[in-house]
Amino acid sequence: MKQVLEFEKPIINLKEKIAELKNFTEDSEIDLSEEINTLEKKLAELEDDIYGNLKPWNRVQMARHQERPTTLDYIDKLFTNFIEFHGDRSFADDEAIVAGVAYYKNMPVTVIGHQRGKDTKENIRRNFGMPHPEGYRKALRHMKQAEKFNRPIICFIDTKGAYPGKAAEERGQSEAIAHNLKEMAGLSVPIICIVVGEGGSGGALALGVGDHIHMLENSTYSVISPEGAAALLWKDSGLAQKAAESMKITSYDLKQLNIIDQIIPEPKGGAHRDLEQQAQYMDPVLEQSLSLLKGYGTDELLEKRWEKYKKIGDYKLL
Repeated sequence: MKQVLEFEKPIINLKEKIAELKNFTEDSEIDLSEEINTLEKKLAELEDDIYGNLKPWNRVQMARHQERPTTLDYIDKLFTNFIEFHGDRSFADDEAIVAGVAYYKNMPVTVIGHQRGKDTKENIRRNFGMPHPEGYRKALRHMKQAEKFNRPIICFIDTKGAYPGKAAEERGQSEAIAHNLKEMAGLSVPIICIVVGEGGSGGALALGVGDHIHMLENSTYSVISPEGAAALLWKDSGLAQKAAESMKITSYDLKQLNIIDQIIPEPKGGAHRDLEQQAQYMDPVLEQSLSLLKGYGTDELLEKRWEKYKKIGDYKLL
């Protein structure tokens, strides 16, 4: 792996020690199998201890891992015959969002998601997964097309937030996000949203108004980044770890708050460790959601969507 997180270093060091002993055994006539077995058992215990007790900040780091699978990775593993379409038919194509049609187990679906890069060059091209207004308008164009042809919509959420630059604001960033929220609330086809990495602020929410919202175990979903919250609350972005502890941004926090529907487990060490396994964990959750939502008529679907959002938070209708 290119990136090793600080809390993972004891695991990596032990793995390297085991590899050294195995190489030494192969190059010599000394049998160290007993020592290797002992270390491998210790490694398994260490992984269970570290990955089984991750703190909120650790999960933030996992969600941001540079090797974490992206929307296109999941599309490749979960869908067939994906055709990507480009442009918002108004200004330009925003490569921070991918959108198109595909088949999921022979069912036609529309797939939309944030897309970041795997290296510096691709991140620049994808604007680090932070969409401009045209990205959200592209997404909405395909949502409306899905409604026209009665296709379920599947959204993959993975962004630090909408791009906050001057040009994005001049082209109506806030309006584009707000328009998506309004339209998604009333779409007559099933909408399934899966947070696969960072779900940051309105940039994530613009693809997040769904009938079912699921999260990968080590993803995050919040109105602001921990660094941003720390800067606002304590005038020090360096207190991001403290902010992450209090913000309730992990999948387990949000499930307890009834904001998300289901937590999708990750392979030990995170989704980036085993994409194939991660897709296998996601597949039955996606299939179950589609099966359930496809059974509702339009009126029932919209009513249940409305009820879902009414149950979030504590408020009074005036």
